[in-house]
Amino acid sequence: MHIRKWIIAGSIVLLAVLVCSGCLGVKTSPVTETAAPAVLVDYQRTGGTAGLDDRLVLFDNGEGIVSSKTKNTIIMLNQSDLDHISAVFGETQFSMLEGNYTSRRGGADFIQYRISYHGKIVKTEDSATPPSLQLVIDELNRILSRGLSTDPVSLPLTRINS
Repeated sequence: MHIRKWIIAGSIVLLAVLVCSGCLGVKTSPVTETAAPAVLVDYQRTGGTAGLDDRLVLFDNGEGIVSSKTKNTIIMLNQSDLDHISAVFGETQFSMLEGNYTSRRGGADFIQYRISYHGKIVKTEDSATPPSLQLVIDELNRILSRGLSTDPVSLPLTRINS
C-alpha cells in the first residue's frame, strides 16, 4: 500500500509539472501582415502580322511583370517612373474615355490593346485609337519593350525624352 501512495503522489507531481511547463513557453511577437501590392496597370497587346501576345502588369509598389510568347521578366520601377505613368494617364483623361474603340472596317492584321488602370478597362485596336489614348499606348509599349529586351532581372526604367 505504501508504494501505491508514492506512485499516486509521483504521478500527481509529474502531471502538475507537465501542466505548468506549458505555461512557461516563450511569447512570440505578433506577425504583421503587409498588404499585397495592388495592380496599377494591366496592359495587353495581341494580334498584328507578328502575332503579338504581350502583357505588362505594373503594381503600385513599382514591381512589374513583362511577358510575351517566349519570355517572362520582372522589372522594377522607381517612384519617379510611377509618377510619370500616373501623369500620362491623368493628362489623357483616361477615366473619361469610352470602354471600346474598334475599327468599322476591321482588319485581320490589326493589333488589339486592352488597358486597365485603377479598374477602368479600355479596349482599342489599330486605326481606331483616339490620339489621347495613343499617348498611353506609346508609354506602355516603351516600358514593355524595355522589359522584353533585357535579361530577367530587376532593372530601373528611365524615361526617354523625345
